[in-house]
Amino acid sequence: HVRTALLEAKKGAITALGEMAAHTGAAFVPHLEESMTVLQHAANNWHPLIKCEVAEALPSMVVPSVAAHHGGEIAWEKGDIEGANPMSSHTNAVVSAVLNELVALTKDDDKDTVGKACEGIQSVIELCGPHALAPIASECLTNTHSLLTKTAPCQTGEGEMFGEVGLPDDDDDHDSFMTSVCDLVGAFGRVMGTHFVQYLPQFLPPVCAYAKSSRPPSDRSMAMGCLGEIAQELEDGIAEHWASVFLPAVIAGLADPDDNVKRNSAFCAGVCCEGLGETVAPQYGQILQAISPLFGIDPAQGDASAAAVDNAAAAVSRMIMASPGNVPMSQVLPALLKALPLKNDMTENDTVYKCLLGLLQMNQPDAVANKAEIRRIFTEATAEGSKVDEEIQEKLKLALPALN
Repeated sequence: HVRTALLEAKKGAITALGEMAAHTGAAFVPHLEESMTVLQHAANNWHPLIKCEVAEALPSMVVPSVAAHHGGEIAWEKGDIEGANPMSSHTNAVVSAVLNELVALTKDDDKDTVGKACEGIQSVIELCGPHALAPIASECLTNTHSLLTKTAPCQTGEGEMFGEVGLPDDDDDHDSFMTSVCDLVGAFGRVMGTHFVQYLPQFLPPVCAYAKSSRPPSDRSMAMGCLGEIAQELEDGIAEHWASVFLPAVIAGLADPDDNVKRNSAFCAGVCCEGLGETVAPQYGQILQAISPLFGIDPAQGDASAAAVDNAAAAVSRMIMASPGNVPMSQVLPALLKALPLKNDMTENDTVYKCLLGLLQMNQPDAVANKAEIRRIFTEATAEGSKVDEEIQEKLKLALPALN
């Protein structure tokens, strides 16, 4: 591609528009209409660099309206399209214009542009909720499905106009923009809730295709991450796909040679057990057996290794909370405690400490027998420089005296 000074200037101007909208809040509202016109025009530019920049700037156009009309935040309910639209008419109009442009860009023939468009749609629907997604849901789901099945314009060799000959899609070739596509699938679950369940038969097979052992580790971990997000958002909505899709994927992923795949598989196992409750209790033995080797990973090997151990701890914690009677506590609890406090994935602190505090409240015999070890963990978690949230630390401090 030819890069000229004019092109760079255009690209810079588009970036500046997006940054100003994102950071000046309500003050930018008077300039929205004019800015949108400029971006809509630039979205039709022939050059992929310009289109990619537009895709990145568009979601920022929603920010000033949300700042002006909603105090910076829209309160929306997952999956609620029957209730009143929480967006003001102004925000609704901006969101509609932005999403229409972004959905069109998901059909572009440039992969980077498509990736940015997917990220943009995700940020707008997560900020504005189901009423923002509803008008474009059908087209957006169709385009996303095409991307997952590699039948979208950017994957079918239409980029040959610029002399990029369409290469065969090797199994070991990871397309980084696909991570943005999978993240968008997770966002559909987060925003649509149970409305997304009906689409699982179409979406799960192509996601699982990326988890095949022939795919590169980055694909496998991306697929397991996507399944984990779907399970977390849809809870018992995945029930009829548990035995056929989620369980086999989790068992295979936990045995994967790559620690990132193990990490995401452990997360997926835990949220499946949390969302499905007693119905998956018969598979607890099989799942615990598959998670068990993760506790033997040396967290000092690096971030991925430490995160795999942390997510194994969180998964076991979720399983205990979901169905304590189906966990052999005398075997499982010592291994769990040995892995704590968490070293890397601090987002799971809430899960593990909620589990331990719950066991102590119940006077669970194995928790009582391991009081000294729990005291060690709580003491480390509340020490100076701890990465545990203040709120959780307060709860642990209150529990400490009873552990002496």
